[in-house]
Amino acid sequence: MGMNRYFRLLIFLFFTVVLFSCGAGKMGRDALLSHEIGEYYKAIEKYRKASRKEKDRVKRREYAYAIAECYHYIGDYERAALYYRNAIRRGYGDPAALLDLAEMLRSAQDYEEAIETYRMYLDTIPGDERARAGLEAIRKTQEWVANPSRHIVNPIKEINSRESDYAPVFVGGRDNEVIFTSSRKASTGKKESMITGQDYTDLFRATFSIQRQKWEQPQLLDENFVINTGEEEGAATLSPTGEQMIFTRCRYDKSQALGAELYSTSQSRGSWSDPIKVQVVGDSLIAAHPALSYDGSELYFVSDMPGGFGGKDIWKAEKVGGAYANPVNLGEAINTPGDEMFPFSRDNGELYFSSNYHMGMGGLDIFRAVKNDDGTWTVENMGYPVNSPSDDFGIAYVEGENKGMFTSNRKGSRGDDLYEFVVPPKIFRVDGEVFDKETGNRIDGANVRIIGTDGTSLRLRTQDGKFQMKLQPETEYIFAAFKDGYLRDKASANTIGLEDSKDFRFELFLTPTDAPIKLDNINYEFGSWELLPQSKSSLDTLVATLMLNPTITIEIMSHTDHVGSDQFNFELSQKRAQSVVDYLIEKGISPQRLVAKGYGETWPKAVTRDQARQYDFLKRGDELTEEFILKLTEEQQETARAINRRTEFRVLSTDFIERFDAEPER
Repeated sequence: MGMNRYFRLLIFLFFTVVLFSCGAGKMGRDALLSHEIGEYYKAIEKYRKASRKEKDRVKRREYAYAIAECYHYIGDYERAALYYRNAIRRGYGDPAALLDLAEMLRSAQDYEEAIETYRMYLDTIPGDERARAGLEAIRKTQEWVANPSRHIVNPIKEINSRESDYAPVFVGGRDNEVIFTSSRKASTGKKESMITGQDYTDLFRATFSIQRQKWEQPQLLDENFVINTGEEEGAATLSPTGEQMIFTRCRYDKSQALGAELYSTSQSRGSWSDPIKVQVVGDSLIAAHPALSYDGSELYFVSDMPGGFGGKDIWKAEKVGGAYANPVNLGEAINTPGDEMFPFSRDNGELYFSSNYHMGMGGLDIFRAVKNDDGTWTVENMGYPVNSPSDDFGIAYVEGENKGMFTSNRKGSRGDDLYEFVVPPKIFRVDGEVFDKETGNRIDGANVRIIGTDGTSLRLRTQDGKFQMKLQPETEYIFAAFKDGYLRDKASANTIGLEDSKDFRFELFLTPTDAPIKLDNINYEFGSWELLPQSKSSLDTLVATLMLNPTITIEIMSHTDHVGSDQFNFELSQKRAQSVVDYLIEKGISPQRLVAKGYGETWPKAVTRDQARQYDFLKRGDELTEEFILKLTEEQQETARAINRRTEFRVLSTDFIERFDAEPER
């Protein structure tokens, strides 16, 4: 993240006055002039030569700071940190050098020293927003790395060279042909750039071989010197068909930079027409990094012309009568006091760009901007692994797909390299099993009804009690399993808001209706029919069962143990059964579906398989009569009596239809 451009200019002017007033030599003056016009690589060499011959410690300190600034501008953050540290150690007095050093350390991933340096700066300039933002950026970087996006990122080894390769754009929106900028040895511009120290850049084309499943060796886009010339060409944009191209050209006159300009050309039968300058800004102003909107009605570009927010800004010009005119700044949501560059307009209307000022991981980060209904922009960092602590920029998407390329000089790169990325499709799948709740066996041939909020309405039949299906994103599903002779069961799956693929696994248990079904945890006050509070949550499960099975009628069956008189037990069990029925009616269950029946001690429990597993003194099928219980130990007797004290229900019919009494005539 750069300092405010105006503030940097003040420092530069002060530096110029100091050197000239002190009678600095010709090398120092030449270095200043190269620095001023943006020839950073050339300026670094001149500053070094001047510093080696300079005996004045103050001037050498200023040279060290100037070299740090130049390395900062060309994105060599580790060397920039080295020279900022050198200048500070020599007594460079402006506290802004501490902030610059902290920023470089952050980009070099030396977070511990970066945090310490930010805090030293804040001790001098308390509350400074840039320093506070830098500390927050370190925290956010660690958060992004710990929670990466779903992008899979890899370098494109067949395309990348030892020199700079950057700013890809797909031809015709397809993924098998790309045009990009490179300073590789095959470029026609053999002059050394005074900005980067590499050869001038040209536009290259690479195609993907389907048979070989790899990228072919890149070739010059134009070998007839129509587009690629002795100047620097690069950073292009194409119309959706690939027939029109607007690209950047940097011209020089006697080794002096004349600035970046935009040129337009069209292709017919494989040949490009003579480029025509796009008059989108004044002759003395810089325009670079073009990006056409999908319909070609808008041209985004980068400029530092007046009316911006500082540094380089992204502007937009509308197509009027075949030309692009009336450029407007994209505003403070996009542009900052730093540099915003390399815009890309996706076919879905999203705008992508790189910035060294918005909250990021360091250097240039790639951001996504979405236009809201009111015309404002919402901007978000693309996070890790698209972004890194180094420079990440020049992204391009394949038309209609979630994949593409971008540029990065992250660790492992040989400079600016091209990286490919893809966001794998989110796959949601459900694997379900349907079981007999009593036996634990899977039920073959059970029916499963699936209803989704996207309009899905399906029926599946289990095979060996299993079923599978794929689910759609951003959808909520209900699965209901049913079969004659069983109560239904259901489960749900929700893919709304899920960022990653997911497998849903659940088990559905169908309860047989040919035997009474115990209601667990139905408890009453001692000797009373008053339901205890914890019983009501269990009864709510029964309410859900009745709603899921709307055609059944049931009998609520209450049982007691053998303690007490027969009459008392009958009356108590009847009142307890009625208490359950009353609660179900309160919850909206029709009284026509409910029968309350108290059995007292007349229906001893037959031990189930689960109960036999739980109690080693019981066997499956044992009937817990009074005679059987009295043969047990005292502790075992209490357990057996507790099993007999139960509330159950059984299905009486499965063809219930709600009856509504007709309103009487008046």
